[in-house]
Amino acid sequence: MIRKSAVALAVLLCALTGVATAQGYPNKPVRIVIPWPAGGITDVITRGIGMRLAEVFGQQMVIDNRPGAGGTLGCAVAAKANADGYTLLMDDIASHNISSTLYTRLPYDPVKDFEPVMMVAGSPMVLIAHPSHNVRTLPQLIELAKSRPGKLNYASSGNGAITHLGAVRLQRMAGIDIVHVPFKGSIPATTSVMAGETAIAFSTIPAAVPQAKAGRIVLIAVSMAKRSPQLPDVPTVAETLGEFDLGLYSGLWAPAGTPRRVIEQLHAEFTKAMTEPRVKEILAANSAEPGRMTPAQFGGYLAKDTKLWGEVIRAAGVKIE
Repeated sequence: MIRKSAVALAVLLCALTGVATAQGYPNKPVRIVIPWPAGGITDVITRGIGMRLAEVFGQQMVIDNRPGAGGTLGCAVAAKANADGYTLLMDDIASHNISSTLYTRLPYDPVKDFEPVMMVAGSPMVLIAHPSHNVRTLPQLIELAKSRPGKLNYASSGNGAITHLGAVRLQRMAGIDIVHVPFKGSIPATTSVMAGETAIAFSTIPAAVPQAKAGRIVLIAVSMAKRSPQLPDVPTVAETLGEFDLGLYSGLWAPAGTPRRVIEQLHAEFTKAMTEPRVKEILAANSAEPGRMTPAQFGGYLAKDTKLWGEVIRAAGVKIE
């Protein structure tokens, strides 16, 4: 009986310690790993939210940029961290989901090694074209591509990037044959369309709009399911091709095994932070809107999105060692 009582007491103490830890969270700085260089949309949004959360939590929110290997380097760092809520991952959702099919080998499992917390924000891209092709709408572009199979080309920010696979998905849905020209980054890809080296590309709204106003490119269609408030007169791809939703979505994850209470607290505080005027200004400046999903809804979205991109990647025959 004494031995049983001792075991029971130990179990109770462990349970109470876990509750106390969760209730006192956070009681030290929280690290947010971003697997991309500083200055990108995900990085800028994370820093804005982090400043607000530092005030709320009374703890420093440390932004840890770990770029490299298509975002997988930083993800590996976060996956191997302690599951206590003090290391989080903020990543581009599509990149996170794509990696499970795109890479032959990964040092982590994008699904099993992470707990989904929330979709933080989403920013649309816009399909752009060089004016010399005399197309102003997606139906016109599709008609031109079908009349010249294998003759038109498109720029991307690199093999396996969202701008590459998004165009592959567009090709499949539209039934067209266009040639891929990869560049090292989104800015060189957009510049190639401006110069007439490539015909089309997916670009960000902040990068594309000034060039469109200057007459260097044409805005063909917005990539997300709904029209952008910044470009209300530009139709969506979905208005022509049906179910098409492509955006620069940012998501928050914690290492697998992180206490549920901590996950829920992070979700609640991140959601509140995005209603703050300073954060709303940052979102608006990047043509982004806040995400509205519970952790369970986010998990369901990730499963569906991972399956979709897996089909696109296999159809394209793209693999990275």
